[in-house]
Amino acid sequence: MTIHATEPGLRERKRLATRRAIQFAVLELASERGLENVTVDEISRVADISPRTFFNYFASKEEALIGDGPTLPDDGRRETFLAAGPEADILTGIGELLAGGAGDQGGDLDLVTRRRELLKAHPQLFAVRMANMRAFEDEMATMVDERLRLDAGDSVASGREIEQKARLITLVAFAAMKHAWACWADSAGSTDLSTQLRASFAQMRTLIAS
Repeated sequence: MTIHATEPGLRERKRLATRRAIQFAVLELASERGLENVTVDEISRVADISPRTFFNYFASKEEALIGDGPTLPDDGRRETFLAAGPEADILTGIGELLAGGAGDQGGDLDLVTRRRELLKAHPQLFAVRMANMRAFEDEMATMVDERLRLDAGDSVASGREIEQKARLITLVAFAAMKHAWACWADSAGSTDLSTQLRASFAQMRTLIAS
């Protein structure tokens, strides 16, 4: 789930389109005949690129099948989240940070659905996918930790205490994010991902409050 803050330029749109075409090609071919029977040359032909271009995007057919993991924004919205202050609800902030940049994912529902099915058939690749998600979880925890330290200011809260709180907040937010993704994929596109993310975080806040 890559998050973009602004509309990408022409070059970036072409790059994203090529990356998406490669992923669709490997998923289509692997669904038809099994990943072990698919070559990079075949994937490149279906994606209408050269094998050299393929390797500019992915190191292997397995990496292309696994696809991109989620990332946090590296633009001004991240700084806005960090500077929101202790009065602003941090979980709401995380939800908005994720939902605000998730609009680009709406067109990739077919990609997500196909990948889910294939990863079930290839447990070893599913494990790699989960490792990528763990890396994102760690990235989020680092951001939350930074926010908590800024919020704490000159308080006497220990670094260890803040670190543990950041990990707990991250796990709760991560659960809401995974819930949103699952509901969005299961809905067959009846709602967009941004809306579902906000709904899942709202449900989470209701559960915590109760």
